[in-house]
Formats: sequence, C-alpha cells, structure tokens
Amino acid sequence: MCGFAGFLVSDGNQFRPRDVLVDRATAMSERITHRGPDDAGIWIDESVQIALAFRRLAIVDLTPAGHQPMESKSGRFVITFNGEIYNFRELRADLEGSGNSAAFRGHSDTEVLLTAIEQWGVCEALRKCVGMFALAVWDRKQHCLHLARDRFGEKPLYYGCSGGTLLFGSELKSLRTHPAFVNEIDRDSLALFMRHGYIPAPRSIHRGIKKLVPGEILTVRPDDVATGDLPTAAPYWSVRDAYEHARANPFRGSSEDAVGEVDGVLRRTIRQQMVADVPVGAFLSGGIDSSLVVALMQSESTRPVKTFSIGFHEAAFNEAHHAKDVARHLGTDHTELYVSPQECREVIPRLPEIYDEPFADSSQIPTCLVSELARRHVTVSLSGDGGDEMFGGYTRYHYLQRFWNSVSWLPSRARKGAGRLVAGIPAFRSPKSGSIGRKIYWAGRVLAVDSFEQAYRTAVSIWRDTAETVINSQDDLGAFAPDKVFNRGSLLRRMMLIDAVSYLPDDILVKVDRATMSVSLESRAPLLDHRLAEFTLRLPDSLLLREGRSKWLMRQILDRYVPQSLIDRPKMGFGVPVGAWLTGPLRGWAENLLDEQRLQRGGYLNHRVVRAAWTEHLSGTRDYSSQIWNVLMFQAWLEQVAAEAGAFNRAA
Repeated sequence: MCGFAGFLVSDGNQFRPRDVLVDRATAMSERITHRGPDDAGIWIDESVQIALAFRRLAIVDLTPAGHQPMESKSGRFVITFNGEIYNFRELRADLEGSGNSAAFRGHSDTEVLLTAIEQWGVCEALRKCVGMFALAVWDRKQHCLHLARDRFGEKPLYYGCSGGTLLFGSELKSLRTHPAFVNEIDRDSLALFMRHGYIPAPRSIHRGIKKLVPGEILTVRPDDVATGDLPTAAPYWSVRDAYEHARANPFRGSSEDAVGEVDGVLRRTIRQQMVADVPVGAFLSGGIDSSLVVALMQSESTRPVKTFSIGFHEAAFNEAHHAKDVARHLGTDHTELYVSPQECREVIPRLPEIYDEPFADSSQIPTCLVSELARRHVTVSLSGDGGDEMFGGYTRYHYLQRFWNSVSWLPSRARKGAGRLVAGIPAFRSPKSGSIGRKIYWAGRVLAVDSFEQAYRTAVSIWRDTAETVINSQDDLGAFAPDKVFNRGSLLRRMMLIDAVSYLPDDILVKVDRATMSVSLESRAPLLDHRLAEFTLRLPDSLLLREGRSKWLMRQILDRYVPQSLIDRPKMGFGVPVGAWLTGPLRGWAENLLDEQRLQRGGYLNHRVVRAAWTEHLSGTRDYSSQIWNVLMFQAWLEQVAAEAGAFNRAA
C-alpha cells in the first residue's frame, strides 16, 4: 500500500527546468507521507515535462527492488502503483512461461504488474489482475499517461486539468500543493455531499477535479492537457457488465452447492490476501462479515491470527464483547481497546485532514480508532467490508423491498399525494414520536417519488432539499447517475447494485482507506474479490435474503466455524452517539462552526435553513443529528483548507 502523485505540463509556456519539476513533485509527495513512510521516489522526464512522485509502505519485497517509480525492463513504461496484486505469483509464473524470467530483479507485485503491462498491454494486464489498486503508467513510446483504478474502488485516484497542467494523485492534498491547482468549490458536488454524506464519483469537492470511476482506465496525451479537454475513461470491468453476464448465466445448483462454492472461493481469496512480508491481522467486530473473514483466516493459519476491536462503554454502541467471544472461540490473538467519549471526540478535529474532502459518515471516528490500535501490532489488516453489498446485508433492503411491493399497485398520483401528506405531519418528525413515528415519516418521504430508484435514493438521503440548503446549486433527484442505475431484476438486486457503485466505493471504502492510511496501515477486503462478486451475482435472491434473514448464504458458511449463538443478534453498525454529543460536550464546537455570520460569510450554505435545523435539534423537536453532522464536516473541512492554503501561500 502506498500513495502517489504527479503532473503532466503542456501549457505552451516557458520550459520548466528539472529542479523546478523535482521541487513540485517533492512537495506533492511529502503531503502524503502517511501513505508510505518507508521509502520515497521521483521520476522526471523534463523533455516531456512529466513528473511521477511516490511514497512507499513496504508490504511485499521490502528490498530496494520494490522501489518506485519503477521502469520496465525495456524502459518503455514507468509506473507508480498503490495497492496489492494478490495473484502476482500466478501472473509471474505465466510471464516466466512466456520467456520473461530474465525481466525480474526482485519479487514485488509491482514488478510483476509492470512486466504484465509490457507483455499484454495495460487493459489486458488489469483484466488478469486480482487486487486493489490505483496506478499511473507513462508510456515513453506512445507519449501517453494511463491512469487506472481497481474494480470496486478500494484505492483512490483524483485527476484534473488546470492551467495547462494535468494533476493526479492518491489524495487531494497532494494536488492542492501544486501552483496550477485552482481551489474552487463545486457547489453541485457540495449539494450531493449534503444529500449523501459523501461525494460520489466522478465528482470531487473541487471544480475541475474528478475521481476516476472504479474499473476504468483513462489515457491522456499532452495534446489533451494543452486543450484541457480530457478523453472519456474506458471500462475494463464494470458491475453492470458483470450483472448482465450473471443474468444470462444464472446459478443452477443447489443451495449446498452454492455454499460450497463460496466457501472455496473465499478460502482461496483469503490465502492470497494473507501473503505479506510484514505482520498481518484483521479487524473483528463480532458481526457476520468480519467473523467469517477471521474464521477463514484462522483455518488457513498455523498460528493465532491477530485480531482487533474497539469497545465503547455505552451499551447501545458496544460490540466488543461479541467480538471477544468470537475471538475466544476461534483462538485468535485478540486485542481490544475500550475508548471513552472524550477519546472519540478528540479524533474529530483531525477528520478534515484525514479525509481530505468533506466526508460525514460518523463511523469514521471508531474506524480511525481501531486503525490506530491495529497499527501498533501489524502493518496489514483484513476486514469484512463489502459483505452487505455483496450478500444483501443491509436492513433497509428487506424493509424497503417489502414496503414498495405493498404500495406499488397504487396510482402514481395517489401514492405521491399520500406520501407528501404523511411526511408533512410534524408529529412524525419529532424524536419523541419514537421508532414507529420515524418509520411512518420515512415511508411518507419514500412514497412521494416517481420510481423505485428514486424511492431508494430518498430512503438513504440525509438532506432532502439540497438545492434549498446549498446556495446556487443543483441536485436533481431524477438524474441520479443514469449510467449507474440498475432498473432490471429484483428490487433487492437493484438496491444492492446501486450501493455497489455508489455507497460502497464513495463512503465505505473511502472511510476505511483514509482512516487506515492515516496511520500507515494497509486494509484488505476479501469479500470484494471480483471473482466472488461475479459468482454471487448469479445466485437467486433466496440464497441472500430468506424469511426476513439477511446474508443467509454467509450464515451457512459461518455456522461451520462459529456457533449461531455467538452471531445471531440485531445488526448494530459501527456508530457513535453524535446526536447526544451535539447537544452536550460538542455543542460549543458546533455553535462556533454554525455561527450565523460565519455561514453567511462562507456563502455556500443557506444560513436560515441550517440554523433552523440546528435550533430544532437543540430543542428536541426533531432529530437533525445526521443533517447537522454533514454541515459540521463541511464547515470544518472549509476551515482546514483555508488554513492549508494560507500556510502554502506563506511558504511560497
């Protein structure tokens, strides 16, 4: 796991000497030292005005043979690569069988990937790879730069043109150090953030800067940079294509056959993901996903697997005792840390720096804490991320599917009118209405839309009327990434697939990547192996959701290793009591960021809307904790970026 940054200049201005290119690349690299504290490297071609900068967290092949940027044997390709290729040994054997044995100087997966690119080309090489990655490859023969990202988006990659310069890198903070960067906030992206709590790809918070969509390759030439008109990225793999193939080739075996197949694929995946030249462990919450990953790790290991969990003294948020019971049963070397509310709150001022653009999933706080705990003992930690999206685990899947099936017979006008009426009743919006009142209010909001896809998006929205909340912005509910919306197949599949291309890469995986890399820890997600995903897409819904129980198939596998009594309990998530903190110990901090004059000076958020929500939350009239947390994370990020820009300007 590592980080990289770089730039390609083609603005027709004065030629930049090598020392200028080196200084700028060095500055970009130093901003992401946390992603790779073990080594650093810079590659410059001043004749083309390109620079590649790299920070290394050494995982496989700790010797200098794994140093980057790395040149291919012929010298044609130069690569900076962030991630892991889990099947690199198999790929190396294939390459050596093709006469490439002399090409290898060490045993890193980077060298295998680079040789594969030289042998098969970028697109075909990535199709053969199993792993998580983001990369930049300069082709010295064709004079073009290839940027690519893994299939599910485990690793980040930002890019964009500014002033005749293409900037790219693992984190925005690298791009912001370059003099060509224009620090302009995209208000439409901000509106999306207020709705979701994250900014979906390909957008970023900065106008002109994008995230590369998972599973895509972008090829850029200097002429593209000169005009500022970048080509369209091309997919080498997509969830949509995998789903269409699965629909044409459904699984015909028995449920026992499916359980055996998934067990076998997961075992192979976990064996590959346990390979490292540094200590490896796992996050363990005691839930189905992480318990299954740890159970299979332990079955493949001759020594106790190191496992880690965070505990809370508040019973409503604590799963540590469940994790401890699972660890004891499996015989892992378990470490748990109970943290106080004060320790949780001390993480909050660091969040804007860690997450780099506005991000408001409050489980980021315990994720940061468990990452810090694990890093004291290991350099790599496996997780259960992706289990909900791959195996139908979210409670909302069952509830919304059942609800929509019960109301879809109503005429559209009647359904929408009833929804608006129900959602407009103040009593249902109050925290005092209890869970039943909140469900009724939620149902009203979901009813008042045109389609099931809009219903699902509404169900998971935080701020609903974002155009009213964000000044001079647009966020059209009906135009939710049309190329990503799946409107074929069962309702369950449609929800899972929408999450797989939005919530998973842009919330869950961002949360884990930034938290782990902030402490130089590599996280791996075996449940996101694309071979596993391609198989589960072929399965009938009855193997995922059965009799109201989610993850039925995963439970069958886990039953082989862990007693049901240790696992069967309501899903808790990984949260913290933000709502209570905002009316208690965090109130002063929040009041400062939500000051009316401060909001007005910023000019991004409608101060009347925000202040009204804050007032209602404080009074207990409505629970606006999620909406307010979004605002606070944006305001805190805005303050951080302003301070960063001031420091940069003073240094310049």
